[in-house]
Amino acid sequence: MIQKTLFLVMITAWIAGAAASLVTGRGAIARVVAALGAGAGSAACLLLGVTALITGQTLSLSLAQMPPVGGLMLRLDGLGALFLVIIGLIGLAVAIYGFGYSANYAGRYSLRTAGAMLNLLMLALGLQVMADNALTFLIAWEAMSLSAYLLVLTEHDKAETVRAAVWYIAMTHAGFAALMAMFLLMSGSDLTTSFAAMRANAAALSPAARNLVFLLALFGFGTKAGVVPLHVWLPMAHPVAPSHVSALMSGVVIKMGIYGLVRVALDLLGGGPVWWGGVVLGIGAISALLGVLYALMEHDLKRLLAYHSVENIGIILIGVGAGLIFHSYGLMPLAALGFIGGLYHTLNHATFKGLLFLCAGSVSHATHTRNMEEMGGLIKRMPVTALCFLIGAAAISALPPLNGFASEWIVFQSLLEGVKIPKPEVAMIMPIAVGMLALTGGLAVACFVKAFGITFLAIPRTQEAEHAEEAPLSMRAGMALLALACVALGLAPFAVVPMMSRMLAGLGGLPDTRAEFARNLSLAAPNGSSLMSPTLVAAGLLIILCLAPLVMLLLRVNRKLRVSESWGCGRIGQTPRMEYTATAFAEPLRRVFAELYRPTKELTIDFHPESKYFVQSIEYRSEITPWFEKYLYDPCLWFVRLIAAVVRRLQSGSLSAYLVYVAIALLILLLTARM
Repeated sequence: MIQKTLFLVMITAWIAGAAASLVTGRGAIARVVAALGAGAGSAACLLLGVTALITGQTLSLSLAQMPPVGGLMLRLDGLGALFLVIIGLIGLAVAIYGFGYSANYAGRYSLRTAGAMLNLLMLALGLQVMADNALTFLIAWEAMSLSAYLLVLTEHDKAETVRAAVWYIAMTHAGFAALMAMFLLMSGSDLTTSFAAMRANAAALSPAARNLVFLLALFGFGTKAGVVPLHVWLPMAHPVAPSHVSALMSGVVIKMGIYGLVRVALDLLGGGPVWWGGVVLGIGAISALLGVLYALMEHDLKRLLAYHSVENIGIILIGVGAGLIFHSYGLMPLAALGFIGGLYHTLNHATFKGLLFLCAGSVSHATHTRNMEEMGGLIKRMPVTALCFLIGAAAISALPPLNGFASEWIVFQSLLEGVKIPKPEVAMIMPIAVGMLALTGGLAVACFVKAFGITFLAIPRTQEAEHAEEAPLSMRAGMALLALACVALGLAPFAVVPMMSRMLAGLGGLPDTRAEFARNLSLAAPNGSSLMSPTLVAAGLLIILCLAPLVMLLLRVNRKLRVSESWGCGRIGQTPRMEYTATAFAEPLRRVFAELYRPTKELTIDFHPESKYFVQSIEYRSEITPWFEKYLYDPCLWFVRLIAAVVRRLQSGSLSAYLVYVAIALLILLLTARM
């Protein structure tokens, strides 16, 4: 009963928030109603997900007898409940943060549309993970895509925003076409067929049909998740969207690709041949490595975070791919470990990436720029934002005892167990994935040292940075909520992992093999080769921090505050021009990976007119070759334009010709239906 009540509150709040946003006036009232609707719905969503995970109860709702929504079916199971928790947690933080942040758009852009679309996006996400037939799934998927598109298009008067929105909607509809074909194959052309019936029909599909369904799912869900090479829209759309929308898109929307892939590949199809998992693992490893490499070269703070979304989606897919490989060999405990690692990192990435995007929004709100080279010294002017960003940076760098470390450790352990695979040619894939994941982790640390150091440390580089002010209270509250979640999820994996283990039981034939913590503290690898306890690691760090003052007291260290000038390289005073830049920080790695980046360089030196030994100015420009845009998408766009030019000739202006076109199209459709 409580689940149905929470469900009704969730749906009602989001619908009411969307409707009220459209009818209210401008200014603070529009922001209040949008935040109240989104916040109340998200809180109910979070409670519904947590309740379902703790109790293990399912919720089924059939709307077939209601004419306006006939054919729709909803059901909440463990997998859907996990994603409801993600939606609710990030949605609640976004709603609180968005109340203060959206004040920037008052009088410039439509707060009515933004508030309504935010609530509709959350509504679509909530229904998405509860869909129990293809029709419901596809309707929610399209509603999610269109509302996100309109939110990305908030600053519609900027060419950069329009271009990003067009790329996003084009890629997501290409994925939608693949998902439509996939569900038509699985349901026998009846989109109202329930998922339970699809599970029963999956065994009757031929191997070729099952492989086709998997490939369509991988493409369709991969476009939403932003895996390489389908990621091209992601670093365009996330930077131009409002920052709380970027947090929701990176934290939740792209995770719908992960949800859909696990739902179809593991639940509906019940697993498949080894190459399914190998493809997913390979795409994940490539996405993780390329995502962090491209992030390292970025100076746009939000674009840097967008590329890290590609990286972390890759880490998630490494865990999911390992789980599918183990599942195909019947190594069910190891399969469960791989899926747990991937899904745990899904939850963790939602929290720390949502936090980082909110922090980036506060920084851009205060400095009016996303360029890190125009920031600096913000830790003194924005201490709360700096602390929250530091927590998010440490978490995404997988530093203990935060949540990124806990989930990546589990992914590592699942890969190390690859030695148990009976075929050596398959087992050797796992150590390669371990190496790529380790390299990705090291590069992520370097990237966020750059991001935090260049943004918050040293002295301000511009007047805007020098006069920056801390974010308003609501924005700080939204950031603090996710910062606490990063700490809690890192300290308490002993509560999260067993819950996920119970959640996976029964999906794709996975047995109820619990991943338990010894004495609620330590998780051991299946072969007992390693042991990990983030809780004990945190306790050890706390003890060290407490012992440091005691040791200083015993050694009688002079604790008197001393203020003096820092080393200035022989110069009289420090200026922003003497600071380390983001370009200089990334230059060594740019040289190491020059074959990948293929940078173009332009160096201009102006000398004094009276002597070439005196330099007046030096200008350096360097750009990274956009491989995928240049060699994959540009030829596709050229071909589309060519076809469009040919088709345009059909616009003769003759009514008779148009009637002939309609008749030919109808004949083709009838012949297709006949076949």
